[in-house]
Amino acid sequence: MNVDAFRTFLTLAELKSFTKTAQALYISQPSVSMHIRSLEKELNTELFIRSPRKLQITPTGELLYERIKQLFSIYDQTVEDILEIQQSVQGELSIGASFTIGEYIVPSLIKNMQTAYPDVQFHITIGNTDEIIQLVQQLDVDLGLIEGQTSSKDLHVKPFMEDELFIVAAPSHPLSTKETVLIDDLQDQVWISREEGSGTREYLSHLIRSNGLRPKSMFSISSNQAIKESIIEGMGLSLMSKHVCKRELEQNLLTKLPLDKEPFTRTFSSITSPLLVNKRNVEAFMRVIDELE
Repeated sequence: MNVDAFRTFLTLAELKSFTKTAQALYISQPSVSMHIRSLEKELNTELFIRSPRKLQITPTGELLYERIKQLFSIYDQTVEDILEIQQSVQGELSIGASFTIGEYIVPSLIKNMQTAYPDVQFHITIGNTDEIIQLVQQLDVDLGLIEGQTSSKDLHVKPFMEDELFIVAAPSHPLSTKETVLIDDLQDQVWISREEGSGTREYLSHLIRSNGLRPKSMFSISSNQAIKESIIEGMGLSLMSKHVCKRELEQNLLTKLPLDKEPFTRTFSSITSPLLVNKRNVEAFMRVIDELE
């Protein structure tokens, strides 16, 4: 097994350029070509379709790409296992987090992790719930933190925090002056929400369907901050996590509608691939999560 050839193939599949691959690996372009030809000869298959305009990976190349990523992940886990024997937690930990968790929960987790394990370096990717699930499945991150649901049976899912959701409006909104807001008061309202694939959007859609609400209109914005600014400007209503709107509620920039209904709650969960669930850095981070109040 030629590890250098595998690494060259993996880089070329991601960069789609012989020149950029050579630069990224600090080798010559002929060396890149030699590594790819060697693999194609060994496997008796064409890994890339080459044309003057673009480089396209073949179906067998896609298969090899996924398997090599798994091999490197297993190798990285082996390195972490060796470090465990040496009673050391260090190296890089890559975390994928959905927007609400990534922007409002992860910073305190990283602070606690750095205090307990100062030799760990972090790489954080923030996206919506669907995007984070995909990153974990593809082994592009070591673990994910999501606010939505996943039915994927190939992932290890562990709840770690309960979250409460509020319907918020500007203080000047007509519903903000009511002592009690009924579900019927939410008919024909303008809603501003996150994009499809977001855990918060999924919850809002369920709320609307289960209560037979008819939105006047629905705007989608892929930014919690932009949604808050829109609500503050009086553009409509939104369903937001208490973590997202806490500061604005304290500053009276937003109002929590006094809904005549049980509180909206959901669960934040961590997700990991079975290949990485025992990785030492992942286990250390999960211990930090377990210590959350």
